Order: sequence, then C-alpha cells, then structure tokens
Amino acid sequence: MYRYSPITFRLFMMLLLLISSIFVSIYWLTVPLIKQNVFGLELSSNRQVLNIVYDLANRMHFSTESYVEQALDAEEQKLKAVVDLGESYIRAGLADANAPGTDKETQWQLLYRELRELHFEGDNYLWISDYNGRLLSHPDGKFQGQNISLHQVDDAPPALPEILSKARRDGEGFYRYKWYRLNQDDVIDKYSYVRSFPEWGIVLGAGVYADDLEKEAQAHKERLLAELSQALESVKIATNGYLYIFDSNGDMIYHPNSNIHGTNFRDLLNPVTGRPIYQDLIAVSDTDEELYYKWDSPTDPGNYAYEKLSLVRHLSGFDWYISSSVYLDDLKASSVQLGQRLLAMGFFGLLAAIVAAFLFAEYLTSPIKQLSATAYKISRGQFGAKTGINRNDELGTLADSFDSMVDQLRDNIQGLNTRVAERTRELSDSNQQLLEAVSSLKSAKSELTASETRQRLILDALPAQVAYLDAQGRYMFVNREYAEMFGRYKSELVGRLTEEVMPPRMYEETLPYIRQALRGEKVMYEYSADVNGKVMVTRRTLLPFYGEQRQTVEGVLNLSIDITNERETEERLAEASKMKAVGQMSGGLAHDFNNLLTIILGNLLEAQNHPELPLALNGNLVPAIRATRRGADLTKRLLAFSRRQPLSPDCIKPDRLIQDVIGLLSGPLPENIRIETRIDEDAAVVYVDEAQMEDALVNLALNAADSMERGGVLSFEVRPFSCDSHSGFDEPVPSGDYVLLAVKDTGSGFSEDALQKAFEPFFTTKATGAGSGLGLSMVYGFVKQSKGYIRICNRDAAGATIEILLPVGTASQCAVPTPEHERLQPAKVADASSLVLLVEDNPDVRTVVRHQLVKIGFTVLEAETADEADNLLLNLPELAGVVSDIVMPGEKDGYAVAQRVQERYPGAFVVLMTGYSETYSEHDGEFCLLQKPFDQAELTKAIFQT
Repeated sequence: MYRYSPITFRLFMMLLLLISSIFVSIYWLTVPLIKQNVFGLELSSNRQVLNIVYDLANRMHFSTESYVEQALDAEEQKLKAVVDLGESYIRAGLADANAPGTDKETQWQLLYRELRELHFEGDNYLWISDYNGRLLSHPDGKFQGQNISLHQVDDAPPALPEILSKARRDGEGFYRYKWYRLNQDDVIDKYSYVRSFPEWGIVLGAGVYADDLEKEAQAHKERLLAELSQALESVKIATNGYLYIFDSNGDMIYHPNSNIHGTNFRDLLNPVTGRPIYQDLIAVSDTDEELYYKWDSPTDPGNYAYEKLSLVRHLSGFDWYISSSVYLDDLKASSVQLGQRLLAMGFFGLLAAIVAAFLFAEYLTSPIKQLSATAYKISRGQFGAKTGINRNDELGTLADSFDSMVDQLRDNIQGLNTRVAERTRELSDSNQQLLEAVSSLKSAKSELTASETRQRLILDALPAQVAYLDAQGRYMFVNREYAEMFGRYKSELVGRLTEEVMPPRMYEETLPYIRQALRGEKVMYEYSADVNGKVMVTRRTLLPFYGEQRQTVEGVLNLSIDITNERETEERLAEASKMKAVGQMSGGLAHDFNNLLTIILGNLLEAQNHPELPLALNGNLVPAIRATRRGADLTKRLLAFSRRQPLSPDCIKPDRLIQDVIGLLSGPLPENIRIETRIDEDAAVVYVDEAQMEDALVNLALNAADSMERGGVLSFEVRPFSCDSHSGFDEPVPSGDYVLLAVKDTGSGFSEDALQKAFEPFFTTKATGAGSGLGLSMVYGFVKQSKGYIRICNRDAAGATIEILLPVGTASQCAVPTPEHERLQPAKVADASSLVLLVEDNPDVRTVVRHQLVKIGFTVLEAETADEADNLLLNLPELAGVVSDIVMPGEKDGYAVAQRVQERYPGAFVVLMTGYSETYSEHDGEFCLLQKPFDQAELTKAIFQT
C-alpha cells in the first residue's frame, strides 16, 4: 500500500504547478497570436487579390490611352500622306499645264474640281484654301468657293484665319477645331493636318472627326472589360468571397451574380448606417481601410445579420470602384479551427506530463526518504544504523558516503571533544589576526575598485571604440562605444568569442588583421560597417599585448575611431570639385559657342533681309534662325550652370519673391496641384539677382509639377537657418546665419541614380526630347554663383524636397546708392550718324556687328583689342559711343575701354557685349550689358535706351 510522503507530494505539486503554468502560458501567448496572424494572413490575401485586379485594370486603362495615342499617330501619318498625294497631283497637273495651248487658270479649276472628289476612310476629304480664307476646293457645296474667314461655328471665334496664319508662319502643323460633318449640320471636333505652299499662295488640309477616334477607343475599352470580367469569374476569396466593379453612379459594371450584374444598386441600403451601400463603399476607397457592414447569406437570404467586410480601390481613369466582398466568419474560420486543434493537443500533453511528473517525483524522493529515516535514528544515538541504499548513481554515492561518515563520526567523537578545547584557544588568536587582515584587504579592494571605476569611465567617455581580446579571440574588455556598435551592453560581450559577436562577413574580413597582430605586428586599416541602418567608416589600430616576459603575445588591443564624417566631407568636396571642373569646361564652351552663334545669327538675319533673296529660300532660313536662338538659350543655361552668367544682384525680401513666383505659376500649373506656403516673417533679406532667383524657383516648381502626374501639393517654405555644421548640403557650409528656401512636392521623388547625377548637365529622367537636362544644372550654377548651397532629398512620406541656402544680405550690399554712384550714361543718342568705336577680338563677330551698326546709320571705327582702342581714343575729337566686348586678349578688358570713354566723352553711350562673365564685377551695374548672340533690333534697343 502506498505510503504518504510530504516531500514526494510537495515535489509532485511543484512539478504539476510548473507544467500547468508552462502549458497555460504557451496557450495564451501563442494561440491568440496565431489566430490573429492567420486572420491577418486571410485579410492580407484579400487585399493582395484586390491589388492584383486593380493593377490589371490600371494596365487596361493605360492600354486604352496608349491605343488612343497610337490611333492618333496613325491618323496623323494618313493625313500627311493625303496632303502629299494632293501636292503630287497638283504638281503633275501643273506640269501638264506647261504644254502649249493650255490655260493655267483653267487647269487650276480642273484640279480643284477633281480634288473635291477625293475622299478617304468614309466621309473624310481634302480641302484647299487661299491665304484670304476662300475655299478653292471643298466637297460641301455650301462652302465651295466661299470666303469663310469670318464664319463662326457654335458662336466660337472663326478658326480658319488662325489656322492659315500658323500654317504660313510654321509651314505646316496639326490643328484641332470644331466643324460640320460633310453635308450635315452636326458640329463635331475635327483634327486636321494643314500645309502651306507659298509658291502657289494656297494651303492644303485634310482631317478626321474626333468622334470616330473616340468610338474606336470605346470599342477597345469594352473588349478589355470583357477580358477582365472573364478573369474575375475564377477569383475566389476565402469560401464565399468575390470581387465586383461599379462606378460612381451606382451602376454595377461587373458582378459574379447575374441577377446583380449590369444593374443599378443605388437603392440598396447599408443596414448598419442606413445610407446607400455604394456611398459607404466609395467613402472608404483608397483609404486602405475595410468597410464593415451586415448583409444576408446565400443560405439565409433576407436576414441581414451576417458581418461582411469590403476593401475598395478607385481607378480614376475609368471611374471604376473595384471592391472585394467576404464574410467575416469565412476569414476567421481557419484561425478558429487552428486554435481548437492546439487546445486539444495541449490538453492531452498536459495529462501525459502530470503522470510523468508523479512517477519522476516518486523515483527521485524514495532514496531521500530512506536517508531521512536513517538520519533520524542516528540523531537518537543509534550510530550503528545503515541506509541500506545500493544504487549506481549520485544518490548511491551519497548514501555510501553517509554510512562512511557515520562510522568516522563514531570514531572521532571522543578525540574531538579533547581537541576542541585546544583548538578554541588557537582560533581565538587567529581570529584577531584575521580581523586585521580583513580590514587591510577591504581598504586595498576599495582603492582598486575606485581606480577601475575611473579607468572605465575614462574609456567609456572616449569618442573611440576600445576592446581587448586574448590570444583565443575572446573579449576580455570593451568600452561603451564598442558595445553600442553591435547594439549590445558591455556585459553581453565580455567573455564571448569574436565569431559569436561579429557578423560573419565582418569576422572573415577582420580575422586576418587579428592574426597579424597576434604575430606581434602593429596593424592599421579602415573598415566600413552597417550600424543602425547607416554606414560607419572607422580607422582601426590593432596593438599586440605582450606578457610579463615580453616574449609571447597574450592578446590584442583594438582602438577604432569613427571617420564617417571625414569621408563624407571628402566625397562632398570631390563632388564639388568635379562640378566646378565641369562648370569651367561648360563656361568656356558657352563663350566660344556664343561667338559662333553671334556670327551665324547675324549672317542669317542679313541673308533673310536681303532684297534679292528668293522666296523659296526663306523657308530654309526661318528654322535655321529659330535653331540659332534655341542654341542661345542652351548656352544661357550652360552659363548659369558654369556660374558665368551676368548677374544684377540686389537685396530682396524672400516672402515677396515667393508671392511673385506663385503669381507666375497660377496659370501653367494643372488644377489638381495645390500650392501651400510656409513663410517665416522674420527671414532676413538675401543678396541675389531677383529675376534669376525667380527663374530658378519657377524651374524647380515646374519640375515638381511634372513629378505629380495625378496632382498633389506643391509647398514653398522660407525660414531663417543658423548653421553650425556641414548640414548635408552639396559642400561644407561655413557657420553663420542664412535664409533657407525650400520647394517640396508629393510626387514620385528621385531615384538613387537621379540623386547622384541631378546637377550634372544634360542628365534628365524625362523621355527623349522632353527636356534638355539643364534645368537643375542651371539652378545649381546660379546658387553657387550667388555664394549659396543646395541639397536634394526624398521625403519620408512621398515626393522630394529641394533646399537652397543663401547668405543673409549685408548692410553694405543693401545700402541705397548715392547720386554720384549712379550711371553716367545719357538717356538716348541724339545723332545716329556719328562715329562709333567697335572693339572685338573675333574678326567674324566684328564684321557682323559692324554691318549692324552701319545699317543703324553709324560710322564705325574698329579695334581688335582694348589696348588698340585705348590708343585710338586719345586721337578722336568726337565719339557718339562705343560697342565693346568684355573679354579680350591683352592687359585691358572692355570695362577699361568703357571707363576711358566716360572720362573723355561723358555724353557717349557705352554698350558692352558679353558671351559670359567670369565673375560678377562691380562695374556690371554701371553699363548696358548685351548678351551674345543678338540681332540688330536688340543692338539698337541697347544703344538708344542706354
């Protein structure tokens, strides 16, 4: 029969309590979490399926837009081909008219009549008009031969005069306007290609109706919708979930239930809110939130008591709302089933553990009970008692030792009593000596502890990572900086091996250096590591630590210093040097290119104005002149990047400048972009060129608008900025007070490659032909020329931020000039037939400018250098003015010539030509600067408005 034992019962109850606690803790800590995660996975699967279908529908929308663009491109090619056919037909007819006995006017009428019969693709046709707006060939009888230059369509201004004017100016082009269907009164948008023929004095046009293109796009959209509907039929969410599509009017575009598909469900109400269910679905679209509501079940129709949830995405291109619909019980079914199974497994496991705990407690306490009984007998004086335990384990050894101890105890009790008295006396003496030694030891230990504390505080305060490793690579000491590099406490590293602490890659790269130091060598190297998501660059020194005999290396002392900021500063300085070198090259190129453009533009304009120029050649000169002016604009951007553009800086208030920029942007920006401002009224004035600063901000704003294809928020921010560090700008910023101007958007932001190359000239992320790649380069050059700093970064939420840091204007810069400092130029030139001195080192440029001055009416005296001009000025009795380049070979430049003219001829005008300005000059505000290239009109304006 079982004998009750308190120790067995207590051990069993302790094990039972421990096992029960473990099982209950595991259940409550894991099962709800697992159920929650399973439900989250089901919900995430619902969201992923919806996002996949949304992406598919979005690609359908882009496919439709691409289809329309391709159809329009194809129609443009067809229209050009029709006009080419009409031109070829006319030329062939006119060739026949050159035969003897053929009347040209009759032949023209015959050609007009025959071309009226030309139709293509249904009721599309070719029409011909003269430059006065009279239709020479038109298939509609009510317009044939009529002058329709004043004809209005739907009370809109007449379209033909503007089309004829642009066609004559540009030669050809595509135009959109309202017109009638052939032989009908319906007014429709029409898209036409028109080409001017100056040799005949007519224009040819061919067009298509816009609604024909729209019908093709609609048919394409319906085909894509049919394909999407077929794909959605196989989509299932959980057990009974599905996807459906509706629009903002409540029309069901697609639904797997044929009774609902194609119907309007605006009258269906949400039982929870009492509002139409489609309005609640629209309200949560694109919020990433689910709509919870109650609905009926396929097995229980009409009973709106079952919880459902829906996710909704809005496809604005088609005005579609794509929604999922799934019962909440379906999403929870998997998690509930899993929780029940885990509970059953835990229950049976707990029963098995209880039985095992009882058997283990009985087995473990049985020898202890025997030992307890034997000890009880011995305590009563029965020194012959034995345990009787014979086991081959620790308890057996304990019992045997106990029996032996009892035997020895019996033998030693008598001798012990005799020795106790003697030992007591000896212990009394020793105790006094021990008290003195303990006191001395406590004092030494206190001093040692204080010394170690001071050393530890000093090492922890060092801005370096210090660690000591023994010969086996085990950490014996680390300071706080070293432990924080691995995100741990010092106590967690001491006593552990390096391979247990360092990441595998760091350990493999560091191990050769550690072995080298263990061989007795001093090692220095640099290492980059990822610490808290940032790259840290350290300079590491490994010193071998020798033993007392200094014969063997017992460990390695590691000293690491963070040089991340030093390396980043070096990289920024290298980048700034590269941009400066590119800018110098761009400036030199722009200078030479401006001289070339001056020569090209001047000669082209002179050729265009030549009285004997054939009319046919004018069409070749116009695009060449236009291209030359575009080249001038390109060089202007290069000069802005290279920091060599002429500037007229002044002290301006940033808040007023921002308001002016917003006024300029009110027209060009799309309506779906909202402008916000955050201007600190305490911001000081800045000393910059107001027009160039305005251009830079407008350029940044338009670039930001391009990145917000679906609209967003464009923000301007102005605030004071006190710098005491590098602050992450394009190059180190000296300490001081600045004004920060920021342009922020909510667009797509910059890629990593774009962040690295944004300021480089000709780098662009836009499509080919959509940008010159000089916009941000120009802004960068202007900021650097204005002694400012700039940086670009992506915002955490969405979009990008471009910040410009400008120094505060000084009192001397913002001082109002006195009258004696004002320009001494006369208001105008009284006599244009007087003598003018032209100073230019380039002979071709000098020739072009001389011709322009002669056409104005001046007599021109030329000089190749400033030194030569200075000699001429000493012998000229009268001089109306001087036109001089600024940069010339020799010791003097254009400013020296201008000052000499002011001294000797106070009433003469001074016009300085410039391809670029090396640096801003204090004389720039005193003279009229004429930017190369220029034409005769610009030269005349500069002279007579000086």
